[in-house]
Amino acid sequence: MDWDKLRIFHAVADAGSLTHAGDSLRLSQSAVSRQIRALEDALGTTLFHRHARGLILTEQGELLFDATSTMAKKLDTAAARIRDSEEEVFGELKVTTTVGFGSLWLTPRLSKLYDRYPDLKIDLMLEERVLDLPMREADVAIRMKEPSQADLVRKRLLNIRMRLYATKEYLERAGRPERLEDMRDHRLVSQNTLAPQVQAGAQLTHRIRAQDVRSTLNVNNYFGVLQAVLSHIGIGVLPDYLTIDFPDLERVLPDVESVEVPVFLAYPEELRQSRRVTAFREFVQEEITAYRRQQSSENSVE
Repeated sequence: MDWDKLRIFHAVADAGSLTHAGDSLRLSQSAVSRQIRALEDALGTTLFHRHARGLILTEQGELLFDATSTMAKKLDTAAARIRDSEEEVFGELKVTTTVGFGSLWLTPRLSKLYDRYPDLKIDLMLEERVLDLPMREADVAIRMKEPSQADLVRKRLLNIRMRLYATKEYLERAGRPERLEDMRDHRLVSQNTLAPQVQAGAQLTHRIRAQDVRSTLNVNNYFGVLQAVLSHIGIGVLPDYLTIDFPDLERVLPDVESVEVPVFLAYPEELRQSRRVTAFREFVQEEITAYRRQQSSENSVE
Protein backbone atom coordinates (compact mmCIF):
# COMPACT_ATOMS: atom_id res chain seq x y z
CA MET A 1 0.00 0.00 0.00
CA ASP A 2 1.34 3.43 -1.01
CA TRP A 3 2.48 5.30 2.13
CA ASP A 4 2.16 8.67 0.44
CA LYS A 5 -1.47 8.02 -0.48
CA LEU A 6 -2.18 6.92 3.10
CA ARG A 7 -0.64 10.14 4.40
CA ILE A 8 -2.89 12.18 2.13
CA PHE A 9 -5.93 10.10 3.07
CA HIS A 10 -5.24 10.67 6.76
CA ALA A 11 -4.98 14.42 6.26
CA VAL A 12 -8.27 14.51 4.33
CA ALA A 13 -10.08 12.35 6.89
CA ASP A 14 -8.73 14.48 9.73
CA ALA A 15 -9.70 17.78 8.05
CA GLY A 16 -12.94 16.57 6.48
CA SER A 17 -12.16 18.61 3.41
CA LEU A 18 -10.03 18.27 0.30
CA THR A 19 -9.26 21.97 0.36
CA HIS A 20 -8.15 22.11 3.99
CA ALA A 21 -6.10 18.93 3.59
CA GLY A 22 -4.46 20.37 0.49
CA ASP A 23 -3.53 23.51 2.40
CA SER A 24 -1.86 21.52 5.19
CA LEU A 25 -0.08 19.27 2.68
CA ARG A 26 0.78 22.14 0.31
CA LEU A 27 -0.95 20.35 -2.55
CA SER A 28 -3.68 21.52 -4.88
CA GLN A 29 -7.22 20.28 -4.30
CA SER A 30 -7.12 18.41 -7.62
CA ALA A 31 -3.87 16.63 -6.69
CA VAL A 32 -5.35 15.53 -3.36
CA SER A 33 -8.53 14.36 -5.07
CA ARG A 34 -6.55 12.28 -7.59
CA GLN A 35 -4.61 10.54 -4.80
CA ILE A 36 -7.80 9.70 -2.90
CA ARG A 37 -9.42 8.26 -6.03
CA ALA A 38 -6.28 6.22 -6.76
CA LEU A 39 -6.32 4.83 -3.20
CA GLU A 40 -9.99 3.91 -3.48
CA ASP A 41 -9.31 2.17 -6.79
CA ALA A 42 -6.39 0.25 -5.28
CA LEU A 43 -8.53 -0.89 -2.32
CA GLY A 44 -11.63 -1.51 -4.42
CA THR A 45 -13.88 0.47 -2.09
CA THR A 46 -15.26 3.93 -1.37
CA LEU A 47 -13.60 5.74 1.52
CA PHE A 48 -15.67 8.95 1.63
CA HIS A 49 -19.28 9.99 1.15
CA ARG A 50 -19.16 13.29 -0.68
CA HIS A 51 -21.63 15.95 0.49
CA ALA A 52 -21.97 19.65 -0.16
CA ARG A 53 -20.83 20.33 3.41
CA GLY A 54 -17.72 18.20 3.07
CA LEU A 55 -16.54 14.61 3.26
CA ILE A 56 -17.82 11.90 5.60
CA LEU A 57 -15.95 8.62 6.12
CA THR A 58 -17.62 5.42 5.00
CA GLU A 59 -17.42 2.37 7.25
CA GLN A 60 -14.39 1.21 5.28
CA GLY A 61 -12.91 4.71 5.52
CA GLU A 62 -13.31 4.68 9.30
CA LEU A 63 -11.42 1.38 9.52
CA LEU A 64 -8.56 2.81 7.47
CA PHE A 65 -8.57 6.07 9.45
CA ASP A 66 -8.23 4.11 12.70
CA ALA A 67 -5.18 2.37 11.24
CA THR A 68 -3.57 5.58 9.93
CA SER A 69 -4.27 7.33 13.25
CA THR A 70 -2.40 4.59 15.07
CA MET A 71 0.45 4.88 12.59
CA ALA A 72 0.57 8.66 12.99
CA LYS A 73 0.74 8.38 16.77
CA LYS A 74 3.59 5.86 16.55
CA LEU A 75 5.48 8.05 14.10
CA ASP A 76 5.03 11.08 16.35
CA THR A 77 6.30 9.07 19.31
CA ALA A 78 9.29 7.83 17.33
CA ALA A 79 10.10 11.36 16.16
CA ALA A 80 9.90 12.65 19.72
CA ARG A 81 12.21 9.89 20.98
CA ILE A 82 14.66 10.61 18.17
CA ARG A 83 14.70 14.28 19.17
CA ASP A 84 15.11 13.30 22.81
CA SER A 85 17.86 10.80 22.05
CA GLU A 86 20.45 13.53 22.46
CA GLU A 87 19.76 13.29 26.20
CA GLU A 88 18.28 9.78 26.57
CA VAL A 89 19.72 6.31 26.03
CA PHE A 90 17.30 3.51 25.19
CA GLY A 91 16.82 0.61 22.81
CA GLU A 92 18.84 -2.51 22.03
CA LEU A 93 22.62 -2.72 22.06
CA LYS A 94 24.35 -5.88 20.85
CA VAL A 95 27.67 -6.43 22.63
CA THR A 96 30.09 -9.27 21.99
CA THR A 97 33.17 -10.30 23.96
CA THR A 98 34.94 -13.43 25.13
CA VAL A 99 33.37 -15.83 27.63
CA GLY A 100 36.03 -15.07 30.24
CA PHE A 101 36.01 -11.28 30.08
CA GLY A 102 32.25 -11.10 29.61
CA SER A 103 31.26 -13.40 32.45
CA LEU A 104 34.00 -12.54 34.95
CA TRP A 105 34.61 -8.81 34.45
CA LEU A 106 31.89 -7.14 32.36
CA THR A 107 28.65 -8.78 33.55
CA PRO A 108 29.19 -8.10 37.29
CA ARG A 109 29.53 -4.38 36.47
CA LEU A 110 26.50 -3.99 34.20
CA SER A 111 24.14 -3.14 37.06
CA LYS A 112 25.81 0.28 37.21
CA LEU A 113 25.05 0.84 33.53
CA TYR A 114 21.41 -0.18 33.99
CA ASP A 115 21.10 2.13 37.00
CA ARG A 116 22.16 4.99 34.74
CA TYR A 117 20.09 3.94 31.70
CA PRO A 118 17.14 1.78 32.86
CA ASP A 119 15.58 1.63 29.37
CA LEU A 120 18.67 0.13 27.74
CA LYS A 121 18.32 -3.40 26.34
CA ILE A 122 21.63 -5.26 26.08
CA ASP A 123 22.07 -8.41 24.03
CA LEU A 124 25.34 -9.83 25.39
CA MET A 125 26.97 -12.46 23.17
CA LEU A 126 29.81 -14.32 24.90
CA GLU A 127 31.89 -16.37 22.49
CA GLU A 128 35.41 -16.68 21.21
CA ARG A 129 34.32 -16.34 17.58
CA VAL A 130 35.00 -12.87 16.17
CA LEU A 131 31.68 -11.46 15.00
CA ASP A 132 31.45 -9.28 11.91
CA LEU A 133 30.83 -5.73 13.13
CA PRO A 134 30.52 -4.07 9.69
CA MET A 135 27.79 -6.63 8.88
CA ARG A 136 26.11 -5.70 12.19
CA GLU A 137 26.37 -9.12 13.83
CA ALA A 138 27.09 -6.95 16.87
CA ASP A 139 27.21 -3.23 17.62
CA VAL A 140 30.21 -3.24 19.98
CA ALA A 141 33.01 -5.73 20.54
CA ILE A 142 35.58 -6.09 23.31
CA ARG A 143 38.38 -8.33 22.10
CA MET A 144 41.78 -9.54 23.27
CA LYS A 145 43.52 -8.31 20.12
CA GLU A 146 43.26 -5.35 17.77
CA PRO A 147 40.39 -5.86 15.30
CA SER A 148 41.49 -6.31 11.70
CA GLN A 149 38.18 -5.45 10.06
CA ALA A 150 37.99 -2.19 8.14
CA ASP A 151 35.80 0.83 8.92
CA LEU A 152 35.89 0.31 12.69
CA VAL A 153 36.42 2.80 15.48
CA ARG A 154 38.78 1.11 17.93
CA LYS A 155 40.17 2.02 21.34
CA ARG A 156 42.77 0.20 23.39
CA LEU A 157 41.31 -0.23 26.87
CA LEU A 158 44.12 -1.93 28.77
CA ASN A 159 46.74 -4.67 28.66
CA ILE A 160 46.36 -7.91 30.58
CA ARG A 161 48.65 -10.85 31.34
CA MET A 162 47.97 -14.49 32.08
CA ARG A 163 49.43 -15.51 35.45
CA LEU A 164 49.34 -18.31 38.01
CA TYR A 165 46.92 -18.15 40.94
CA ALA A 166 45.78 -20.37 43.80
CA THR A 167 43.92 -20.03 47.09
CA LYS A 168 45.63 -19.76 50.44
CA GLU A 169 43.90 -22.97 51.52
CA TYR A 170 45.33 -24.90 48.56
CA LEU A 171 48.84 -23.53 49.10
CA GLU A 172 48.77 -24.34 52.81
CA ARG A 173 47.77 -27.88 51.97
CA ALA A 174 49.94 -28.56 48.93
CA GLY A 175 52.83 -26.17 49.52
CA ARG A 176 53.89 -23.08 47.61
CA PRO A 177 56.09 -23.68 44.55
CA GLU A 178 59.31 -21.68 44.59
CA ARG A 179 60.54 -22.49 41.08
CA LEU A 180 58.79 -23.32 37.82
CA GLU A 181 60.07 -26.90 38.09
CA ASP A 182 58.10 -27.27 41.34
CA MET A 183 54.86 -27.19 39.32
CA ARG A 184 55.32 -30.90 38.59
CA ASP A 185 54.19 -31.56 42.15
CA HIS A 186 51.00 -29.48 41.79
CA ARG A 187 47.75 -29.80 39.89
CA LEU A 188 47.57 -27.36 36.98
CA VAL A 189 44.14 -25.95 36.13
CA SER A 190 43.96 -24.34 32.72
CA GLN A 191 42.11 -24.06 29.49
CA ASN A 192 42.65 -26.85 27.03
CA THR A 193 45.36 -25.48 24.76
CA LEU A 194 43.31 -26.59 21.73
CA ALA A 195 40.30 -24.55 22.86
CA PRO A 196 39.81 -21.05 21.38
CA GLN A 197 41.70 -18.59 23.59
CA VAL A 198 44.33 -15.87 23.50
CA GLN A 199 47.61 -17.27 22.21
CA ALA A 200 49.49 -15.92 25.24
CA GLY A 201 47.42 -18.12 27.56
CA ALA A 202 48.04 -21.25 25.52
CA GLN A 203 51.77 -20.51 25.34
CA LEU A 204 52.02 -20.07 29.12
CA THR A 205 50.12 -23.31 29.68
CA HIS A 206 52.46 -25.19 27.30
CA ARG A 207 55.46 -23.76 29.16
CA ILE A 208 54.18 -25.00 32.52
CA ARG A 209 53.16 -28.41 31.23
CA ALA A 210 56.66 -28.85 29.87
CA GLN A 211 57.71 -29.29 33.54
CA ASP A 212 56.14 -32.77 33.43
CA VAL A 213 53.14 -31.74 35.54
CA ARG A 214 51.62 -34.93 36.95
CA SER A 215 48.00 -33.84 37.42
CA THR A 216 45.92 -31.44 35.35
CA LEU A 217 42.38 -30.19 34.99
CA ASN A 218 41.41 -28.90 31.55
CA VAL A 219 38.41 -26.58 31.20
CA ASN A 220 37.10 -24.98 28.01
CA ASN A 221 36.75 -21.46 29.46
CA TYR A 222 38.23 -19.25 32.17
CA PHE A 223 35.03 -19.17 34.19
CA GLY A 224 35.46 -22.90 34.81
CA VAL A 225 39.16 -22.47 35.57
CA LEU A 226 38.34 -19.80 38.14
CA GLN A 227 35.70 -21.91 39.85
CA ALA A 228 38.12 -24.82 40.10
CA VAL A 229 40.84 -22.64 41.61
CA LEU A 230 38.42 -21.09 44.12
CA SER A 231 37.44 -24.65 45.06
CA HIS A 232 41.11 -25.30 46.02
CA ILE A 233 41.64 -27.89 43.27
CA GLY A 234 44.98 -26.58 42.07
CA ILE A 235 46.99 -23.71 40.62
CA GLY A 236 45.28 -22.00 37.71
CA VAL A 237 46.30 -20.04 34.64
CA LEU A 238 44.05 -16.97 34.79
CA PRO A 239 43.94 -13.38 33.49
CA ASP A 240 45.24 -10.81 35.96
CA TYR A 241 42.07 -8.65 35.82
CA LEU A 242 40.40 -11.14 38.18
CA THR A 243 42.47 -10.25 41.23
CA ILE A 244 40.44 -7.10 42.01
CA ASP A 245 37.11 -8.93 42.20
CA PHE A 246 38.43 -12.16 43.72
CA PRO A 247 40.75 -11.23 46.61
CA ASP A 248 41.03 -14.88 47.70
CA LEU A 249 43.33 -15.48 44.75
CA GLU A 250 47.03 -15.45 45.59
CA ARG A 251 49.62 -15.09 42.90
CA VAL A 252 52.03 -17.99 42.52
CA LEU A 253 55.53 -17.73 40.99
CA PRO A 254 55.49 -13.93 40.38
CA ASP A 255 58.18 -14.20 37.70
CA VAL A 256 56.06 -16.52 35.57
CA GLU A 257 53.56 -14.77 33.30
CA SER A 258 52.53 -14.41 29.70
CA VAL A 259 53.33 -11.59 27.33
CA GLU A 260 50.94 -8.62 27.40
CA VAL A 261 47.55 -9.09 25.77
CA PRO A 262 45.88 -5.90 24.47
CA VAL A 263 42.16 -5.43 25.08
CA PHE A 264 40.34 -3.38 22.45
CA LEU A 265 36.84 -1.93 22.24
CA ALA A 266 35.56 -1.52 18.68
CA TYR A 267 32.40 -0.55 16.83
CA PRO A 268 31.44 0.34 13.23
CA GLU A 269 32.23 3.84 12.01
CA GLU A 270 28.54 4.33 11.18
CA LEU A 271 27.69 4.02 14.91
CA ARG A 272 30.09 6.75 15.99
CA GLN A 273 27.17 9.10 16.81
CA SER A 274 24.98 6.42 18.46
CA ARG A 275 23.99 7.42 21.99
CA ARG A 276 23.77 3.76 23.01
CA VAL A 277 27.29 3.02 21.81
CA THR A 278 28.65 6.22 23.35
CA ALA A 279 27.02 5.43 26.71
CA PHE A 280 28.44 1.89 26.72
CA ARG A 281 31.92 3.06 25.66
CA GLU A 282 32.04 5.74 28.36
CA PHE A 283 30.79 3.26 30.98
CA VAL A 284 33.49 0.71 30.12
CA GLN A 285 36.17 3.39 30.11
CA GLU A 286 35.06 4.60 33.55
CA GLU A 287 35.17 1.06 34.91
CA ILE A 288 38.61 0.47 33.39
CA THR A 289 39.87 3.67 35.01
CA ALA A 290 38.46 2.59 38.39
CA TYR A 291 40.02 -0.86 37.92
CA ARG A 292 43.44 0.63 37.15
CA ARG A 293 43.23 2.97 40.13
CA GLN A 294 42.39 0.09 42.47
CA GLN A 295 45.08 -2.08 40.93
CA SER A 296 47.68 0.67 41.41
CA SER A 297 46.58 1.11 45.01
CA GLU A 298 46.97 -2.58 45.77
CA ASN A 299 50.37 -2.72 44.06
CA SER A 300 51.62 0.24 46.12
CA VAL A 301 50.50 -1.52 49.33
CA GLU A 302 52.41 -4.61 48.33
